[in-house]
Amino acid sequence: MRKQIAAANWKMNLTLNEANELLDNLLSKNITISDDQQVVMAVPFPYLLPANKKIENKKGFFIAAQNCYSKKSGAFTGEVSAPIIASCGIEYVLIGHSERREYFAESAEVLAAKVDIALVNNLKPIFCCGEALDIREAETQNEFVEKQLQESLFHLSGEQLENFVVAYEPIWAIGTGKTASAEQAQEMHEHIRKVFAAKYGNDVAASISILYGGSVKGNNAAEIFSKPDVDGGLVGGASLNADEFEIIINSLKS
Repeated sequence: MRKQIAAANWKMNLTLNEANELLDNLLSKNITISDDQQVVMAVPFPYLLPANKKIENKKGFFIAAQNCYSKKSGAFTGEVSAPIIASCGIEYVLIGHSERREYFAESAEVLAAKVDIALVNNLKPIFCCGEALDIREAETQNEFVEKQLQESLFHLSGEQLENFVVAYEPIWAIGTGKTASAEQAQEMHEHIRKVFAAKYGNDVAASISILYGGSVKGNNAAEIFSKPDVDGGLVGGASLNADEFEIIINSLKS
């Protein structure tokens, strides 16, 4: 059975003291994670090691990097490679977040290379996709997201995509307070699963965890996560509040 995942994306937030306080607060809560559930927290690079140390004995909790570079090593000042991340004992990495695409002009080809090097180094990608408001208003979001998946993931084998994680993030709902309805989320998640099924078969498609990302909060998580093809969320602002994120974790399907 595919994993139900509450993923936090801290983005470029929190000082070290604030990060420690948030993690300590969250880990002190009585949160029980079942075997088919995971909590994944994508933290800024300097916090990977201390955060991973804090969660090492916490069942179902994992730390993720927010990005990795597309090359193994070399003269790329300021970048962090997949081998470096993996050497720190990290298991997950975000790839293709809309902010990386928009602000850093990451192309489908670059993202495909990042997915490849992550997999080679036994990192589990959380691959992000999603449309902007003009695409949604033109009602071409299905074709747009399908192209994103095809261009960056369809060179992979079915075996490589088993138990993969995709995060659908409607860009118009990220940090805006707007949220796709639970029905809209389900429609896109179902479409994404059908796209994978058409290429790789139903078994592979059924194994892929598809997360919703876009203004997920404690007061809407349960409704969104209840949909059959929604396997949790990639949570931004609400994950910076331990009480709020606890509610979101507890909203995962069991």
